Amino acid sequence: MSRDGVGRRSLLGWAGLMAAPDMAMAAGAKPRVAIRTNHGTIVVELEVKRAPITTANFLRYVDIAAYDGGAFFRAAKEPGDPTRGQIVAGANPKNHPYPPIAHESTTQTGLRHVTGTISLGRFEPGSATSNFFICASSEPYLDAHPGEPGDNLGYAAFGQVTSGMATVHKILSLPANGKTKFAEQRGQWLDPPVPLLSVKRV
Repeated sequence: MSRDGVGRRSLLGWAGLMAAPDMAMAAGAKPRVAIRTNHGTIVVELEVKRAPITTANFLRYVDIAAYDGGAFFRAAKEPGDPTRGQIVAGANPKNHPYPPIAHESTTQTGLRHVTGTISLGRFEPGSATSNFFICASSEPYLDAHPGEPGDNLGYAAFGQVTSGMATVHKILSLPANGKTKFAEQRGQWLDPPVPLLSVKRV
């Protein structure tokens, strides 16, 4: 669930994330973030207690406006049902990502990839930086499935859409014949991408 990689920030970024948690997190509140696009706004509520590392990672990108000028670049529809799947977004490529974070699997957090879940994209476990996706439908295969062969740790769910699912479905329905270097993602890249006009706490 990644675009072409760019450079990394200093390890100090990760040290700061762990040493100085956000005040809202310390107070036990569930932060909310508004993702504004030209097709509407999606508001997500983040599970800071259940997925603290993943939530803190997302919020540090939000707080430096790293997603502003980024885009939803992929609409991964399920074969045979274009109303199901996920939409994938990335930060503005001018912003270099922080170092990758530890993987919080769904078996660890108790969260699941249901309709409206926001989750962090990755390649191998422990490689996630800023890319995120939102489920337009229930996608249990994205959860961890211990005991199965191969990479069975799933993705790191960390919140839920509270408003704007119509926008999620609209983006999923857009033309997706853009070019990609990933053969398994052909027919999934939005053309054009949907710009992230702003991604801010609310």
